[in-house]
Amino acid sequence: MFRGRLIHKAPTPSRLVRVAEPRITWTLRGADLTLDDYLSRNPTTGLLIARGDTIFVERYQYDRTDRHRFASWSMAKTVTAMLIGIAIDEGRIRSVDDLAAAYVPALAGTEYGRTSLRHLLQMSSGVRFNEDASPGFATDDVIQFVLDTYMQVGPGGVGAVTSFNDRERPAGTKFSYSSVETLVLGLVLARAIGRPIAEYLQEKIWQPIGAEADATWLVDNSGQEATHCCLNAVLRDYARLGLLLAHDGNWRGRQIIPAAWVLEATTVHMDQPHVWPGTAMPNEGYGYQTWILPSERRMFMLWGAHGQRIYVDSRSKLVMVNTAMSKRGLDLLSLQEMGALWTALVRQLGGDQ
Repeated sequence: MFRGRLIHKAPTPSRLVRVAEPRITWTLRGADLTLDDYLSRNPTTGLLIARGDTIFVERYQYDRTDRHRFASWSMAKTVTAMLIGIAIDEGRIRSVDDLAAAYVPALAGTEYGRTSLRHLLQMSSGVRFNEDASPGFATDDVIQFVLDTYMQVGPGGVGAVTSFNDRERPAGTKFSYSSVETLVLGLVLARAIGRPIAEYLQEKIWQPIGAEADATWLVDNSGQEATHCCLNAVLRDYARLGLLLAHDGNWRGRQIIPAAWVLEATTVHMDQPHVWPGTAMPNEGYGYQTWILPSERRMFMLWGAHGQRIYVDSRSKLVMVNTAMSKRGLDLLSLQEMGALWTALVRQLGGDQ
């Protein structure tokens, strides 16, 4: 239906071992719940819980299997941020304080072009964009942006960005979720590395973590990856990605993403209150294209519309992947149930490693 770029699997997949599923229980709104209850109450298509090379839980619903690719939606934003970190480490991007136009000359003179990579990473550009994509209520901004990118109707690339050029406030003063910011980061990354982003992901992350299946990344009419969304992968490879982040970019002894970058991307920045938990959102804070959970331990989340989540506890190295097909882009009830399950998992399986 949509055009995408292939990301080839590793020659040899990395080892993940299934063990007997533990009994996990918790209480929510006065009801005692189990995994069976969670799956019956939510539109989850895949659920995987892992630590190290061990899979504790791997379940599928609605005729999905371990061979199906699942849409990341906005979980791809975190992948984009991690590739930015690798490009900085390689010297292809000089600094997060560089302006976007330094890498994408076509953005010169635009508000996004005058925005630093740091403020783009933190969704704090100050450029007006209304992200609300509720069913039946998608804003004109969202409709235009979707048509211009992965729906492959409009121009894509820089042309999908330049129509949004009204600055509401100074950059770095308020969190305002906007997928355009991630596409700008993707344009910067593509120019900096001089090749397709999917190819860069394949070489730098996908094959090094031993991905067992090919993935795809949708592209727009300009050939630019839709870096704000639209990665498609099997459940266990999403788990591998989560495990990589749980170990601060280290995969079984090999540093794939600079540890300092993962820490910077997934830690609350105390000098930037606009992205603190409770300020950026009622509960979550925001790092670099990554959601930060309110906790004394460093926990964070890759968050995609319609129920896609990868939860990570950096202390215990526990990871939970949830894919879903919620009809609502933001399903608050399912999010509450997912959060309760994650809290139970950390309590029951999250002993420090």
